[in-house]
Amino acid sequence: MRDRLILLPGWGLGISPLEPLAAALQGLDEHLRVEIEPLPELESSDLEEWLDELDSTLPQDAWLGGWSLGGMLASELAAKRGDRCCGLVTLASNPSFVAHEQWSSGMPGETFDAFLAGCKVDPGITLKRFSLLCTQGAADPRGLSRLLLAGAPLSSPSVLMSGLELLAQLDTRQALQAFRGPQLHLFGGLDGLVPAEAAGDLLTLLPDVEIGLIEQASHAFLLEDPHGVAGAIQAFLHESGDD
Repeated sequence: MRDRLILLPGWGLGISPLEPLAAALQGLDEHLRVEIEPLPELESSDLEEWLDELDSTLPQDAWLGGWSLGGMLASELAAKRGDRCCGLVTLASNPSFVAHEQWSSGMPGETFDAFLAGCKVDPGITLKRFSLLCTQGAADPRGLSRLLLAGAPLSSPSVLMSGLELLAQLDTRQALQAFRGPQLHLFGGLDGLVPAEAAGDLLTLLPDVEIGLIEQASHAFLLEDPHGVAGAIQAFLHESGDD
């Protein structure tokens, strides 16, 4: 099933940010089946529960990929599946979203804690702030932010909170090192949520995988240039399929 790519979305904004990319990929390769799967709506931040839910619903022996939190979950699921996963593609996915002693290229803990506290008080305002951070560095940040919010699903506050709590604790470095299949990780050079330095730090951790930095791009680079991102992914899939 090397012709099937499953994409997982990021936190809070649903599947619509991935739709232009999926359409661009299909346009480049009619034999590639691209499917966007929504994240589980769990009121738990237990990683194993999330992985069990994804593992039971997503097709086996496919490529796994995702944006931001979706890419982090795809990384963990790829490691869990091992040979039952063709390969991995992540977009603006930091191995650890929140910085800590062993991974400095993340969001400062106090900034994330303020974000978490804000979500408890008013999820709607927090989601709006999040969408603006996603588009910071884009050519038209406000227009892109409105586009992100327009397609966001009406998730319950408890589901939004559990996703944020999961994001706070996730550290995919071990999973990425354990997964032996082909990997492509793309980052945005002007990302307001994932520091561009994460790309270099990940290359140090994983010197044998494909890592790219799109210089003038925000966290939402998949919406800024879906055709360019699709071209990079398609080239990687073809190259990996020829090995």
